[in-house]
Amino acid sequence: CTPSRSSFLTGMYPSSVHGCCNGNDRWAEAAPLVTKLLADEGYHCGLAGKLHLAGCHGRVEPRPADDGYSEFYWSHSHRDMWPEGHAYAEWVRQQGGDLGELYLKNGNMEPELHQTKFCADKAIEFIERNSAKPWLMSVNIFDPHLPFDPPTEYLDRYDAQAMPDPLFRESDLDGQEKLKEVDFQSPVRRPEEFQAKKKIAAYYAMIEQIDGHVGRLLDCLERTGQRENTLVIFMSDHGEMLGDHGLISKGCRFYEGLVHVPLIVSWPGVVAEARQVEALVELTDIAPTLLDYAGVEIPDRMSGRSLRAVLEGGEDKHRESVRCEYYSALSLLAPGREAWNGSYGTMIRTDRYKLIVYHGLDIGELFDLEKDPGEFENLWENPKHADLCFDLMKRLFDQAALSTDLGTEVTCIF
Repeated sequence: CTPSRSSFLTGMYPSSVHGCCNGNDRWAEAAPLVTKLLADEGYHCGLAGKLHLAGCHGRVEPRPADDGYSEFYWSHSHRDMWPEGHAYAEWVRQQGGDLGELYLKNGNMEPELHQTKFCADKAIEFIERNSAKPWLMSVNIFDPHLPFDPPTEYLDRYDAQAMPDPLFRESDLDGQEKLKEVDFQSPVRRPEEFQAKKKIAAYYAMIEQIDGHVGRLLDCLERTGQRENTLVIFMSDHGEMLGDHGLISKGCRFYEGLVHVPLIVSWPGVVAEARQVEALVELTDIAPTLLDYAGVEIPDRMSGRSLRAVLEGGEDKHRESVRCEYYSALSLLAPGREAWNGSYGTMIRTDRYKLIVYHGLDIGELFDLEKDPGEFENLWENPKHADLCFDLMKRLFDQAALSTDLGTEVTCIF
């Protein structure tokens, strides 16, 4: 969560802004957020839901020194872990409920008091209130996410046995055993051993609830006459294994289910409609895209590149490859994580191949996504692919070096 958000809010890689860990004590202030840059240009910025640029286990997350948000309705999740400062819990109280009691009683939240609805309601209020000025609204819904607890009325719409099977082969048990030194939030098991299909059904139910509220947001834009001049970006910070390769949740792996997240962009009359592009893009590209459309200069420090040419139909290709970092991302401070290693891994993906290096360990992965889209056949130790591995590792090393930010205040003296 945190590394991803640090990248799409700054246009830089997590390692460049010291935003690699989910449990960090504070945001490192290594680069301004895109919301700060837009606020400086006159945009009114608001947030409802997660920020998660710093750890928030048992505490309200400390905000950056100046994140650009002038309206801030923070809610990390639908749990009741924060005695004060939790805008969602206060919203539930205003409607006569108690977040902690309701969740403990039912094991989920009813639709009318759900965190997804809270985020959408706050966003709609923001959109209606600020229609006469330039604005940006971050609608940061917690779902779809563990603990797979959608409202019952949504869950009942899905037959678990009718869900698609996870991507799994018996060979995954041995494959994940070889990666046992690499941190992950669950041990490898056969999908039926943790009722993967039930989790898939719950995941789909959470997505359907989100879709309904996204529809409400679009209706609000239409109703207030703002649809034709609003850029809408629908995306996620990370994926979920949902039983693929015998895993549930997330961690130091780079399968498509985790790293290939949704990215849907809409702006009637500007962004090409009903167009699906296979171009390789990164979440680092979000911040420069926002600045580009706002007419704000894109700082040289940003590794991301504006998607404007792709979105408007002028280009079908954006990058030769994309890179993903996982540098001790899961906090080791929480109970139950004492045996974790603080794993480090980096991925490079081209149109056809994906290479993963697990740093400090003599293991890695290479997948041919054209012949093996399910990522079952690891070619890392195949001598026929030694030259390909070397080429991709050099490109990975080059990208890491070239994306290092030296800071705008550094002067080189010879």
